[in-house]
Amino acid sequence: MMREGGCLCGAVRFKAEGEPLNVRICHCRNCQKAMGSPFFARALFPQTALAVEGETGRHPSSENVDRVFCKRCGTRLFSWRRNGTAAGVALATFDDRNAFSPTEHIWVQEKPHWLKLDDGLPQHQTTIPS
Repeated sequence: MMREGGCLCGAVRFKAEGEPLNVRICHCRNCQKAMGSPFFARALFPQTALAVEGETGRHPSSENVDRVFCKRCGTRLFSWRRNGTAAGVALATFDDRNAFSPTEHIWVQEKPHWLKLDDGLPQHQTTIPS
């Protein structure tokens, strides 16, 4: 299956082939700052499953991850692992914003205290336990 999406202004478009590796909501502080939001809802795909057209910018948000955004409108699109393995695609940037539903929350120890999670999904204080 192929799903498409893009930024607010349309200058960047992407295609994601196949099913995501996982669909999670991350509440870590880096995601909060990078997204300008209390969390980052994303579908994780192998980078080889993504095709991106248009001019993007990158900012290193950690030692391992770049945040990728549209250089024209600033839409935050991806968290791109520098090791070439995977990229988190912001759920709201898909043309069908309901294409994927998150299955769990990660890094909930860093969520704002006013944010109440009552969706019944599993909650992990940090990352997923091994």
